[in-house]
Amino acid sequence: MAYNSKPPPREGNQMVFGIRAVIEAILAGKEIEALYLQRGLGGQLLNELKEVLNEYHITAQQVPVEKLNRITMKNHQGAIAFISPIIYQKIENIIPEVFERGEVPLILVLDNITDVRNMGAIARTAECAGVHAIVIPAKGSAQINPDAIKTSAGALYKIPVCRHDNFMQTVKFLQESGLQLVCCTEKTNDYIYKPDYTAPTAIIMGSEEDGIRNEIIRISDHLAKIPMFGEIESLNVSVSTAVILYEAIRQREVLK
Repeated sequence: MAYNSKPPPREGNQMVFGIRAVIEAILAGKEIEALYLQRGLGGQLLNELKEVLNEYHITAQQVPVEKLNRITMKNHQGAIAFISPIIYQKIENIIPEVFERGEVPLILVLDNITDVRNMGAIARTAECAGVHAIVIPAKGSAQINPDAIKTSAGALYKIPVCRHDNFMQTVKFLQESGLQLVCCTEKTNDYIYKPDYTAPTAIIMGSEEDGIRNEIIRISDHLAKIPMFGEIESLNVSVSTAVILYEAIRQREVLK
């Protein structure tokens, strides 16, 4: 299940401030991890930035100036951006490549995993398990920052991460591409051992607080839960991901 995608270039987690500097960073093809704009800001240069944001489908967060000043006291002009240390990829490009290599896709979809350390730990496990790619939503997902990179032991430099604006459309694309959707959720009586992971599979994990969104659960092919026998009855999401991924690996290895 190894993939041949080249690891993305390693960039530092850079901060860019000033409206013109942010515009130039975007036009230069930099991956914007987060963008903060001062609430109530106006002017021609800001309008130019908004046009660029629309063209490149980048979302900005409107925040009070106090938050920007806490980030930097330099002349930020009401705009601060953080450049991602990785380059995001498109799952639409990865799936055909996996099939062309004669491999059976194993994709990990993370719905609203917002803790950066969980993100890093999950990526480390996914890379070790030979997962072909990780798919995350553009909104409501943990930032890929130095903490995430460190927790992943560098795995986030190696495994393709695909960040998509229309998350539901991306999940449906996986299903239409022949992948079964397996949601790891407590909303079922079936254990994780029931699905046949030797088929092309996308395993979907949700946040510990909110779980997987209902729209995804409704269209999924399988709901599967991890058996629990203790009093706590819950696992950290990174641990849960490891458990279900290695059930998939166990099934695939048995057939070799």
